[in-house]
Amino acid sequence: MSACEEGDIPQVCRCSPPASVRLVAQTQFVAMNPTRLFVGNLSYQTMESDLQDYFSQVGVVTSVNVMYDRVTGKSRGFAFVEFATPEEAARAVEQLHNREFQGRTLTVNIARPREERAPRSGGARFERGGRGSR
Repeated sequence: MSACEEGDIPQVCRCSPPASVRLVAQTQFVAMNPTRLFVGNLSYQTMESDLQDYFSQVGVVTSVNVMYDRVTGKSRGFAFVEFATPEEAARAVEQLHNREFQGRTLTVNIARPREERAPRSGGARFERGGRGSR
C-alpha cells in the first residue's frame, strides 16, 4: 500500500513524480530595443550631460543613463543612450563606434537585453573566530 493512495490526504507525500514528468526552465524572449545603445569604455569622469551633448550631433537623444556602482557610487565605465528613432541609433553606432571621446576609444552597440543571472547570495563567506577555532 502506497503512502499516497487516492482518497488519502497525507501530511507529507514522499512519492516521487513519475519519470515522464520533467521540469523545464522557461525562457523568456525579450526583444531588443533598436533605439537603445550600450556605450562602453567611458572615462570614469564622464557625466550624462557630456554624453547627451556628444550623441546629440547624430540625432535626438531621448535619455542617457550612466551606470554607477551601488556601493561606491562611482561610475562603472558604461552607459545607455536612447535615441528617438532606430535610424538615428544605427547612425550613432556607425559614426561613433571606435571613436575617441574624452581620451578613450568608445564601444557603441545596440544594447542587448540583460541576461538573467542566478541570484547572488548575501553576507560574508567566512566563519567567525578565525581558522581552527571550532
